[in-house]
Amino acid sequence: MKNNFRKIAKITLVLVYLVIIAGAVVRMTGSGMGCPDWPKCFGYYIPPTEISQLEWQPKREFKKGQVIIIDKTLKVAKEDFTTGNTYTESHWETYTKHDYAVFNPSHTWVEYINRLFGALAGFATLILAFASFSYWKKNKWIPILAWLTVFGMGFQAWLGATVVYSVLAPIRITLHMVMALVIVAFILIIIYQTKEKNKTLKSNSLFSSILVAALILTLIQIVLGTQVRQFIDEQTDVYGTMAKNQWLANPEIDFYIHRSLSVLVFLVNIFLFLRNKKLNLGFSKVNWVLAFIIIEILTGIGMFYFHFPFGSQALHLVIASILFGIQFYLLLEAKTNKNQVPQSKNIS
Repeated sequence: MKNNFRKIAKITLVLVYLVIIAGAVVRMTGSGMGCPDWPKCFGYYIPPTEISQLEWQPKREFKKGQVIIIDKTLKVAKEDFTTGNTYTESHWETYTKHDYAVFNPSHTWVEYINRLFGALAGFATLILAFASFSYWKKNKWIPILAWLTVFGMGFQAWLGATVVYSVLAPIRITLHMVMALVIVAFILIIIYQTKEKNKTLKSNSLFSSILVAALILTLIQIVLGTQVRQFIDEQTDVYGTMAKNQWLANPEIDFYIHRSLSVLVFLVNIFLFLRNKKLNLGFSKVNWVLAFIIIEILTGIGMFYFHFPFGSQALHLVIASILFGIQFYLLLEAKTNKNQVPQSKNIS
């Protein structure tokens, strides 16, 4: 098991990123309330495909917990029973978590697939946690981090439920995204701790310090981005999906801060790129960071000037989360490397 542990960790990381991608698609398609209950979907383990499955019908068998829509209200079966010729209120109770009662089959299945990816990633973290015990004598932090990842996934699932119960409250969506990045960070530490250290890398204190600042800027940008996205969602409700040119016609201050900070993010990472090259530090991932930042900026420009081409919003979020992962792993390399470059060689 120990020989395959790092492979398990990498597979788990990929699955977590698939959840992030699926979540981005959920937001892009407006499918966040596709399943208005949790953890089931309209009371089913496999969600309905047509509205007739959510309508009351005579002589139909219902299981406890199954959901129907009556007068734009969700009703939940109190017990197993078969309906008679008329609707009987006593067999049902009103769903009280929220008052959202809309069925859209495409939204339902997009959200359901997102939850399936989440369940698969959760199962992978559990396997990772049990496998981590093989490192207990060598490095106790690895199993500790692995089990923190499991608890993090549990907390993330709970956050997902609260997002649904709140009918997509912005602050809860933001917390949901940040928690996903925390889980990514835990897994990246595990992957880094179980690899053979690269002795060709050179450490530099200023490089490491600026890298910390760059990572914080990325996190701030991701949080601001979720707030901008919430504003766009609200504008979509106002103007509709056919008037994309109006979505950012009168943006809030969050948008301007988000756009201005992108320039600072770019300049800070240009500094890191040049310093790495000048001092020959050997951190090749700096090149990837810069490439993803350029793509991120281009997708942002595309959304603003070309009125949100299909997939651009999801791509923007996914690139940001990948960028965070690369920067975090780069920081692990920079902070733990002992081959220090003398400060007299630093560039300003």
